[in-house]
Amino acid sequence: MPYLGDTRPQAAPSSRQLVSFSPQYAPGMIVISTRARRLYYVTARGQAIEYPVGVGRPGFEWSGTKTITRKAEWPSWTPPAQMIKRRPDLPRYMSGGIANPLGARALYLGSSLYRIHGSNEPETIGQAVSSGCIRMTNDDVIDLYRRVRVGTRVTVM
Repeated sequence: MPYLGDTRPQAAPSSRQLVSFSPQYAPGMIVISTRARRLYYVTARGQAIEYPVGVGRPGFEWSGTKTITRKAEWPSWTPPAQMIKRRPDLPRYMSGGIANPLGARALYLGSSLYRIHGSNEPETIGQAVSSGCIRMTNDDVIDLYRRVRVGTRVTVM
């Protein structure tokens, strides 16, 4: 369910697709449009694979440039202290697996608390409901995970 205070348009999830894209971005980069709720993996100058994503809810949006510093398959999850403070009902640790909110894969963004990750709640893709992480369907994050390397540049706008 979308956050009721969110006045941004809801993006309906759709399958990934190859699209024309701004030639200013180099092949291998990831560009995320939080407004459009889309992630673009640049495959060639002027071309990208577009994926639908879930983004941060109001108050948890962010923008900037980060680098993928780590990749993990079926990652474990330790909610940060700030999240535990907001949601004391959360587990303090959750091992990787299908019930884990990070889903099938995670791409860690620099030293930040943010990740591009899968989701065990695919209905949230296209929504603004996260605490700042970029959510993808498990199928899409597995596809992206195979394409990117540690060191990949990620621009969020």
